[in-house]
Amino acid sequence: MYSSMRLFARPARLPRVLSPNFPTYASRRFLSQEAREQISKAVKADPVVVFMKGTPDSPQCGFSRAVVQILDLQGVPVEKLKTYNVLEDSELRNGIKEFSDWPTIPQVYVDGDFVGGCDIIMGMHQSGELEKLLEQHNILPPLPDATPKTS
Repeated sequence: MYSSMRLFARPARLPRVLSPNFPTYASRRFLSQEAREQISKAVKADPVVVFMKGTPDSPQCGFSRAVVQILDLQGVPVEKLKTYNVLEDSELRNGIKEFSDWPTIPQVYVDGDFVGGCDIIMGMHQSGELEKLLEQHNILPPLPDATPKTS
């Protein structure tokens, strides 16, 4: 019994809140106004914009590949899709994360609005929400009514 009492009597060891790899407020990188404006123009320039690792023909990570495959399955026309390879530009790679306040890549925008990353897009695809969103924004033509018309 005494030994268990001793455990409670020991001062608790506090976890280290900040590690050398954890960005602090002072070391956080702030996106310049010029970079913010360029990204803002880019996400609004095309109906669907994806910031990804690699290209649609050659994705460089599984999450980027999954997003490209989902958009293909949804039938997003190539002319309505613009992708940016963040591996070619480290400033873009870091800037897009700050712009969206989303820590991961890929990132998907529809008509200038941030939708989410791979997990969000996957969930929306599975629930049917992604198809509805793409139809609402006239990216996909609505599916024809499956019920036969009676004369």
